[in-house]
Amino acid sequence: MKLYEPMSPGGRGWRIVVDELVVPTRIGLYAREHLAPQPVAIDASLHYRGVPTEDNAHELIDYEAWCAGVSAYLESKPHTRLLETLAAEIAALSFTEWPALDALTLLLYKPKIREGTRRVGVELDWHRADFDAWRASIGLHTAVAR
Repeated sequence: MKLYEPMSPGGRGWRIVVDELVVPTRIGLYAREHLAPQPVAIDASLHYRGVPTEDNAHELIDYEAWCAGVSAYLESKPHTRLLETLAAEIAALSFTEWPALDALTLLLYKPKIREGTRRVGVELDWHRADFDAWRASIGLHTAVAR
């Protein structure tokens, strides 16, 4: 069975959607946030470069592996002050580890971090070209290490 391919060049194609992956990590500007890990929730939209099929399993974005890889990275990394930095690091990890990834949208937020809000966070939209430009701007020419 062949999956539907968008007919127009402007079609959005296929994507993996991850809704509210919650992972404890060390994040925040304030002194109280340096004391212990806190939960960060991640919504992700991972867009394919092509059409996923059973015949090209090596070119798939494995959502279980993506969730596990992001979780392991966040649980083991040192303290990061900004959600913006964390979003860029997750994007870099994603583009490096999954060659089938063409674009992503990440929403990172801290649930219930501020009274009167359900969540506060940041959103990052990157295409592979954005990642390549970012990587070149920081002088990183090799894969991002986990």
